[in-house]
Amino acid sequence: MTLSGAPARCRASSAFGWNPDRIALALVAVGAIAVAGGGFVSLAPNRLVSGRPVALWAAAGIPATAALALIGLALAGIAATPPRRMRHYAVAALAALLLIAVLLAAGTAARDLAAGAPPLARVSLGAGFWIAAAAAALAVLDGLQRADAGNFVRFLVGAAIAAAIAAMAAGGWFDALSLAREYASHRAVFGTALTRHVALVAGSVLPAILIGVPLGILACRRKRAEGAIFAVLNLLQTIPSIALFGLLIVPLSALAVAAPALARLGVGGIGAAPAVIALILYALLPVARNTAAGLSGIEPTIVDAARGMGMTERQIFWRVEVPLALPVLVAGLRIVTVQTIGLAVVAALIGAGGLGDFVFGGLGQDATDLVLLGALPTILLALVADFLLKAAAAALRR
Repeated sequence: MTLSGAPARCRASSAFGWNPDRIALALVAVGAIAVAGGGFVSLAPNRLVSGRPVALWAAAGIPATAALALIGLALAGIAATPPRRMRHYAVAALAALLLIAVLLAAGTAARDLAAGAPPLARVSLGAGFWIAAAAAALAVLDGLQRADAGNFVRFLVGAAIAAAIAAMAAGGWFDALSLAREYASHRAVFGTALTRHVALVAGSVLPAILIGVPLGILACRRKRAEGAIFAVLNLLQTIPSIALFGLLIVPLSALAVAAPALARLGVGGIGAAPAVIALILYALLPVARNTAAGLSGIEPTIVDAARGMGMTERQIFWRVEVPLALPVLVAGLRIVTVQTIGLAVVAALIGAGGLGDFVFGGLGQDATDLVLLGALPTILLALVADFLLKAAAAALRR
């Protein structure tokens, strides 16, 4: 009995003692399968024709493939070690290195393929690249989260990856990619479109805060008004964005005709005016909801203690309730900002401009890389805004 029981206990101890990072291992496996089974890049005769997929080793060569394989194996080996905080940091570091290596391999593949192709030929990033890059990026985020890294460490990691990508771009490493060639063709208007997109977001979020915060305060203070306020705001959220933009065309066009002074200011059925109004209407619900939730979540005993100290209602609001509710308010602002950055792309359909011009222009021309020229900066803007406001909310909670 002793002899048969001891091995069982040893086997149980061994089984439960090995605790690998299964997420990192799964991401490595997904990336490896994508690179091995799908086209890493695609080669097309021009920007409007679908290209044929080209494998990594056929495009970038055996050395680049071997380098990616070695980094992936090292990442899998670290992920299989006993769980410690340093293991998670090592996983994040190797995953960041893998992400940079995937980008380097893409640049190498595009350069080598373009060297022997006609002038109009385009080399685009394939499914294998996108899956491998996404898996590496997720492994970075997962490693930092498991290590419980602070916002400053996460910022340093993100800044290091961004600096490496910027250095490669400045050195011309990605010049042969179709995405880089689309940027070169639209460089004169890209900065204007990006600035216009940021202006649309700022011009929508700031008024939404000025309107939504008082509505949230009113909903918190007057329970009878709460139902009506949130019923209207919920109804606005159910209207599709395209439909809301369309509904605003007729009244704003009539207003521009009736008041030429407003037309000279840019108010009309198309353009920035209906876009900003629609984006404000969409942003009101998260702002008002989080304002009401933040104020309602304050312990009544805290307010009673402030009142017992002789504070007036105005002092209680500004010195007690607002500071305590501020983390929830910033969390609502984070939701609103990320949502508005995405919806501002759709506003290009009514002539509002911004990065959506590239997205819908690429869809109309069936030019995938032109779509990416608008979509990727939009995603980057949303990620940066989300990180900054999330860090601000965490700092306020502390």
